[in-house]
Amino acid sequence: MFEGMTFENLMDRALSYVSKDFDKRQGSVIYDALAPFCAELAQTYIALDVFLNETFADTASREYLIKRAAERGLKPEEATYAVILAEMTGDFTLPEGARFNCDELNYVYTGEFDEIDIHRLYRLKCEAGGTAGNLTYGTLIPIDNIKGLETAEIYGLAVSGRDEEATEDFRQRYFDSFESQAFGGNRKDYEEKMLALNSDNEIYKNGGIGGVKLYRAPRGGGTVDVVFTNNSNLKPSDKLAELVQTAVDPIVNNGDGVGFAPIGHSVNVKGVSEEIVNFKLHIELEIGYTVDDVKGMIENVLEDYLKELRSDWADNDSIIVYKFVAGSKVLSVGGVKNVADILLNNSAADAVVDKNRIPIRGNVDVTA
Repeated sequence: MFEGMTFENLMDRALSYVSKDFDKRQGSVIYDALAPFCAELAQTYIALDVFLNETFADTASREYLIKRAAERGLKPEEATYAVILAEMTGDFTLPEGARFNCDELNYVYTGEFDEIDIHRLYRLKCEAGGTAGNLTYGTLIPIDNIKGLETAEIYGLAVSGRDEEATEDFRQRYFDSFESQAFGGNRKDYEEKMLALNSDNEIYKNGGIGGVKLYRAPRGGGTVDVVFTNNSNLKPSDKLAELVQTAVDPIVNNGDGVGFAPIGHSVNVKGVSEEIVNFKLHIELEIGYTVDDVKGMIENVLEDYLKELRSDWADNDSIIVYKFVAGSKVLSVGGVKNVADILLNNSAADAVVDKNRIPIRGNVDVTA
């Protein structure tokens, strides 16, 4: 708006008010008297331009966008901390607060553990917030000596870490808030309150909320079904589903409005189901490579592909695992020359996963 208010233009305007009978050349008394004022005035116009941009949400910097969005009760989502499950061997006692390193990240034992099948898995919280801590494999090195500890490996991810919400994502969420108002148990209200449950420490440490799907009147008027994934976009544990059910509409007070669901809404909360997708691949290898050389990397790229699909589960009626895309992922692995054939669950067709299921990688059979 004030692009034309430069020092040169301001000087020209100021000097135009002085009679031609006086010396107005650069270095003259009149010019030197007006120059400091015009320089300061130019800086004022620059500041006004910045002020104007900071006033509107579409041009505001992050600091002032946060102030603007606060007027609508919105604030950017903060970074969260990943929690991994670690499997350890040896005759040892693991003290709470014990710290481990993996690559460039440090993890600390929270004092909690899970029992899965015959495994005792220790919960370690990443000291750095964000997605960087979402490791699913790797060797853990104790920072302090732990007597009797022989090995420590990452078994899996218990709770996904989340990066701080990006400025442009937050800006879009601010504008979206004008399009769809959350009110009185409408769809937007349910979605926002489900995701807000991540601020509950008990829900968060049991996996948190990832994607959400809502179904109206599945059992007649006044009934609602809520299907969700955990914060890792995986099937929630029974404990997490129970906690969320209680927060939304406790079973013992079903429909009474004790949770955040409005009175009269009978809500059934359930976790998403899993569907195993087995891969059978026949590939051609570059000279000097064997199946054993590439199989681990093939498993990783296929897992990453399914992970991408799971992250979009809430935004799609159903998930389709495409053979073409899976094949292109495999072709990106060093040593793989061509994918001659690929079957999904022993079928030559793409795998269509039900709307309330997510694809989980099963066996990966690779031949060359």
